[in-house]
Amino acid sequence: MTYEKLSAASKELSRWLDEDALPLWRDRGFHGEAGGFSETVTLGGQPTDAHRRARVHPRQVYCFAEAGVRGWTGDWQTPVQAGLAFFDRVYRLDSGFYAALADKDGQLLDTSFDLYNQAFAILSFVYTARVYPERQAEMAARTSAMLASLKAGYAHPEAGFEEDNPARLPLCSNPHMHLFEASLACEAAEGFDATAWTAFSDEIAALCMRRFIDGENGGLREFFNHDWSPFDGEKGRIMEPGHQFEWAWLLARWGERRGNAEALAKARRLFEIGETHGICATRKVAVMTLLDDFSVADPLARLWPQTEWIKSAARLAVLSQGLERERYVQSALAACAALSLFLDTPLAGLWRDKMKGDGSFIEEAAPASSFYHILCAIYELEDCLAALDRASGVAV
Repeated sequence: MTYEKLSAASKELSRWLDEDALPLWRDRGFHGEAGGFSETVTLGGQPTDAHRRARVHPRQVYCFAEAGVRGWTGDWQTPVQAGLAFFDRVYRLDSGFYAALADKDGQLLDTSFDLYNQAFAILSFVYTARVYPERQAEMAARTSAMLASLKAGYAHPEAGFEEDNPARLPLCSNPHMHLFEASLACEAAEGFDATAWTAFSDEIAALCMRRFIDGENGGLREFFNHDWSPFDGEKGRIMEPGHQFEWAWLLARWGERRGNAEALAKARRLFEIGETHGICATRKVAVMTLLDDFSVADPLARLWPQTEWIKSAARLAVLSQGLERERYVQSALAACAALSLFLDTPLAGLWRDKMKGDGSFIEEAAPASSFYHILCAIYELEDCLAALDRASGVAV
């Protein structure tokens, strides 16, 4: 029965995506090659004049490219081609890296380096190559050039990357997570340098298991000193439930590909921490921040951790059997219910971003950056349910 409920929830999320969200963000959140993607759209459906972070554009390019791969019949082509052209024209610097922020008219406001933005540039390149085979060689070359430039200018002496050059602290696990995600996509992409990307994925996985994940309690930290020890003070104690789930999903995928039992065990432990300590007992949603004793430091609940909860639960269900699989299926269903709270808006296809401790939402425009999380979760759930169907004939 739980499986059937999860399947029904998945079908409704997929319907919402195809019929409500993709059309709305294509029509109201995208402004062609001259304007790129809006940072936010009001809950009434109007794009705002908010400054536009660089990350929004490659994330939206990914969304529409992936929708094209999945067979969405709307116009995904224009947002991919024109969106990437806008991103390149406005944000790309002479260094080959991407700046951080522009206004609605495409004037750069912040040219600083952010590893996070380069990670999403790579992700958009590999998905553009998937939907436009004629650009495969170009995009493969661009990803390889980006990786080479990152290593040349920002490589950390041990592994991973510095936050800037000259180096600044704290070092962060989060941008490495998105580089890991992009690298896993590149290593599997036709025409890309599989050897180099596989080695890079292995480097990040090893860094995560050796440094990001605490050796005693199994939780993933966010901030570090230059030797990858936990950063000083309370900042170094932060463990975000959403990132326990997100890294669990990535390590599970990597561990499955490599046959690495350690990675799968650590992924399950990360998930356990997120589920046991990061889900509010009354609101039934994943909260924002824990400390390393697993106490809640910030009870605010944002949309994106709910999507990572879905992805990790679904993937771990595929990698489990019997009662353990049933447990992950039940958790995925609970995560879908949590996400649905944020998607309940007067105009279908939008979302709320922040739930307060009392269960009410902060009234604000929907951030475009959340679409990447939502769409990826919906498609991952579809894929995992299909894998469960193949493995067990729907019975779990």
